[in-house]
Amino acid sequence: MTDTDVLDAAVRAARAYLATLPTRRVGGRATLEELRAALGGPLPVDGTDPARVVAELAEKADPGIVATAGPRYFGFVVGGSLPAALGADWLTSVWDQNAGIYVLSPAASVVEETVIRWLLELFGLPGTSSIGFVTGCQMANATCLAAARHAVLRKAGWDVEERGLFGAPEIDVVLGGEAHITIPVALRLLGLGASRVRSVPVDGQGRMRAEPLRQMLAETHGPAIVCAQAGNVNTGAFDPIDEIAAITRERGAWLHVDGAFGLWAAASPKLRPLTKGLERADSWATDAHKSLNVPYDNGIAIVADAGAHRAAMAATAAYLVKSSDGRRDPDDWTPEFSRRARGFTVYAALRSLGRRGVVDMIERSSSQAREMADRLAKAPGVEVLNEVGYNQVLVRFKPAGGGDIDAHTRAVIERVQQDGTCWLGGTTWQGKAAMRISVSGWSTTSDDIARSADAILRATRL
Repeated sequence: MTDTDVLDAAVRAARAYLATLPTRRVGGRATLEELRAALGGPLPVDGTDPARVVAELAEKADPGIVATAGPRYFGFVVGGSLPAALGADWLTSVWDQNAGIYVLSPAASVVEETVIRWLLELFGLPGTSSIGFVTGCQMANATCLAAARHAVLRKAGWDVEERGLFGAPEIDVVLGGEAHITIPVALRLLGLGASRVRSVPVDGQGRMRAEPLRQMLAETHGPAIVCAQAGNVNTGAFDPIDEIAAITRERGAWLHVDGAFGLWAAASPKLRPLTKGLERADSWATDAHKSLNVPYDNGIAIVADAGAHRAAMAATAAYLVKSSDGRRDPDDWTPEFSRRARGFTVYAALRSLGRRGVVDMIERSSSQAREMADRLAKAPGVEVLNEVGYNQVLVRFKPAGGGDIDAHTRAVIERVQQDGTCWLGGTTWQGKAAMRISVSGWSTTSDDIARSADAILRATRL
């Protein structure tokens, strides 16, 4: 048995799966007990032929595979995998590069350098900004906020990397009332606390209100960090970043923007007004595996002050061969030493699309979200709760004969999931149960939107 035989088995399974992706049931088909029976059991005493392992894994796992990469998955902002990015991801595994330091993979290092230039240009961010490629937006937020912690404490005369937080000046952290959960988690990891933050009131779409922020910052006097949002997880709304940036600069606070999926709006001339003032922030976090549609394990941490970024992340040891001649050591910009060479998939996606292709993909998702909202809103008893300005749609369903709207909305969501034409999830928005539809897949067409809207409306009549 050779490596080629195993790869051939994987290719056969992958081809079979991809052939069904446009038409297959979107949700999983097997129960928990069925999957445990198929995939569980004791560890075998003896090994199994590798090609057989791959073939049987594909067969037994298939009923539990959710078609998140397909054209009608709207449950979360996850996107799919562009063909070039998928191919590059396979190569990344075959090459088996450790993208920690330059000497371990010169190609991975140089590809990251190239991708950084492309991304900063696409987003319209300062060309001297630094970027670290991390697992996802959770760690992108943590990385950026570590740089923020370093910078605001350095300004106060405190070296947090050497002295820690014991005895350090207290940092005031200010968030919008609709901040994504990854921000409090990042604050926990950094020792800044999740429950001691100050929360700014938001408007009816979940956008941070600028004047209450100004008043709140006026009550603080020490180091301060403000976290804004580009793309609310429920409504898709963008905080007024330009106003927030002016207020934070006046106060001398660090402004971080969580743009897990919304930062990509900056690449589109049509959608860029949503991100007005973005370049005035100090750090930005996003995912490539969301709106850019590359495989998972691909978050992006961007920091305007490269010195603060590197000071918060970089480490060295006698056995590490670190560069001193301008070569990029990727581990200087992330919390990880050993890591996957994530830059290859981003490089492949951007090269295959080009600037025009990126813009088209982002704008298409946004227009398809509005198309979905328009189709649903025309039906009786359907209420679209949000202003659909980017890629999120929030919907409520009123029962025809009257009754509990929350219960009926949750029942419609469950019926849609069981139907399998598309998959979407539920949420609670401002105290109301709602269906949450996220449009971000590169392969989604208007026909997929129409089929999915029809399936949703059928579920309201059952």
